[in-house]
Amino acid sequence: MPPREYNTIDEVEAVHKDEQFDMRFPSYLGFWKRSVPGLDEAPRFDMYDEPHLKRKKQILKDHPEIEELYGYDTNTVWITLVTVCTQLGLAYLFGRVLTDWHWTMVLVAYTIGGSLSTQIGIIFHEFTHNLCAATSLQNRWVGNLGNIPLLIPLAQSFRRYHLEHHTYQGVYGYDPDLPLEWEIRLIANDPIKKFFWLIIYGVMYIGRGLAQQKQLSRWELYNWAWTLVCDLAIYQFCGARGMLYLATSVLLGFGLHPGAAHFIQEHYTFRDGQETYSYYGSGNYFWLNIGFHNEHHDFPLVPWTKLPEIKRIASEYYDHLAYHTSWCAVLYMFVTSSLLAPQSRVVRTLDAHRYARKNLRVPDHEEIKVLTSSKAEFAKRMKKAVELSIEKARARKIANA
Repeated sequence: MPPREYNTIDEVEAVHKDEQFDMRFPSYLGFWKRSVPGLDEAPRFDMYDEPHLKRKKQILKDHPEIEELYGYDTNTVWITLVTVCTQLGLAYLFGRVLTDWHWTMVLVAYTIGGSLSTQIGIIFHEFTHNLCAATSLQNRWVGNLGNIPLLIPLAQSFRRYHLEHHTYQGVYGYDPDLPLEWEIRLIANDPIKKFFWLIIYGVMYIGRGLAQQKQLSRWELYNWAWTLVCDLAIYQFCGARGMLYLATSVLLGFGLHPGAAHFIQEHYTFRDGQETYSYYGSGNYFWLNIGFHNEHHDFPLVPWTKLPEIKRIASEYYDHLAYHTSWCAVLYMFVTSSLLAPQSRVVRTLDAHRYARKNLRVPDHEEIKVLTSSKAEFAKRMKKAVELSIEKARARKIANA
């Protein structure tokens, strides 16, 4: 649902008319307040661009050595091989050997197969940013390799839409990570609906990409052909029951599973002004540091093995940000809390994103010294304007009820 306020370029310019610098410095947390289910009917609207590119520039002014972490890590290729072979081995075991171990198969599909399936999703995340090998072609084939036990062609589509998510984070109609309007309306703030929504979250994730109705790219077509050939081979080798194990692993793994909780952890708003959250728990050891999400969005050219080093080097930028320590707690909070629902996101119009990106500069050290004295007053004015906007929107909702 498009935001009602500051929706045209003229209104965006009016909001920023007295700004020359992006006054969110140095952490680039916003001035907005999170959307409250029941009181608000849509995600919260922000009048700035996404924060990560500018925070990256700010951090590099203080820590240029972070650029030395850029590159790739071929260990991800070996992890991909082990993950794929393990899943195919289990598919053969349940498809050809343990053919009457039904509930055991389901249990293994959730605990082991689900964990390995979400691991593959994170491998997709790495190859998308060319972090597995030296060339883009090699990375694409790492993605195709990882795609084998998922049975449906996801790798190249994930790459396409995930890169758009980085470019247009939170931009309404452009960021494929945002819930669709009908999801927000249908799920609302009902705990039971939220529970089942999480169970099918992987399906919804695919649906958001399909909703953009884009023509398949050349590599997506290759992915389809590759997957068809691999599926036929799996059927011959593991049988229909083996394929059932793999399909169950995917559905359970990308649903209500700790390994999929990062989908909620990353950008659902748990605090005013902060739209991206990291997770610093033990799950990072298995799931390739996917929890270091602020660090990844700030520096997407750094492979998973070096993301903790970013936090160590630039700790003054990350230590004060809100973060999670339990993925199970994330899922529990999302289902049970009346303050969290699919609408708990921050969005921005394309005009606001482009204008703020182009016209509001990242200040240098000397400019920060000058601007710091006026930042508190500026933030106070902005937050007051935001509160007034929220009050008007809530009044409209009551009037239209």
